[in-house]
Amino acid sequence: MSNRKILTLWNEGQLNEEDTRILRTPSKDTPLPFDAATRALVQALAEAFLERDDAVGLAAPQIGVGKRIIAFRSRGFDEKDPERRKEDFEILINPRITQRRGDLVVAEEGCLSCPEIRVEIGRYPEIKVRGYDPEGRKVNKRYLDFAARVVQHEIDHLDGKLIVDYEGSVIIPKKRQNFFEKLFSEGEKEIPQP
Repeated sequence: MSNRKILTLWNEGQLNEEDTRILRTPSKDTPLPFDAATRALVQALAEAFLERDDAVGLAAPQIGVGKRIIAFRSRGFDEKDPERRKEDFEILINPRITQRRGDLVVAEEGCLSCPEIRVEIGRYPEIKVRGYDPEGRKVNKRYLDFAARVVQHEIDHLDGKLIVDYEGSVIIPKKRQNFFEKLFSEGEKEIPQP
């Protein structure tokens, strides 16, 4: 068990200033070859990701680590069996999008670091990504449709960008309407931008 807390911009009706500072700070590349500390970080991210049933992706900054590492589900998005879920994810280190293709597709996205809201965001339906696997081998991969959306979302985290930074419609639960209206009306001052 990782017991790592997921950092959030807000919770229980208040902003989390320290979490926000960490989430808004662009991540640094992980040096090669990977040392024991890097392997431990990769393991901690994998464990934090796998213990969440509600996550399709998780970036190192979300667990307080300012390194360019992401874990994400690349297939089996609806899989409920915990053993199968362990097989259907990938980890990329120092990922960079090298190619974007197609017209932007708008869809709702949620985020563990922006709890309770969803934002309509346009993403490319096909991307190519270069990076390293956990063993330090160079990888070049192509992702399509929902997997491409997830990877783009997680790479945004590495750059300090969150779903609230997009111009799309924000979907807010009615019971929390007052909190979010106040938060977003004052957002220019309270939610630091990258």
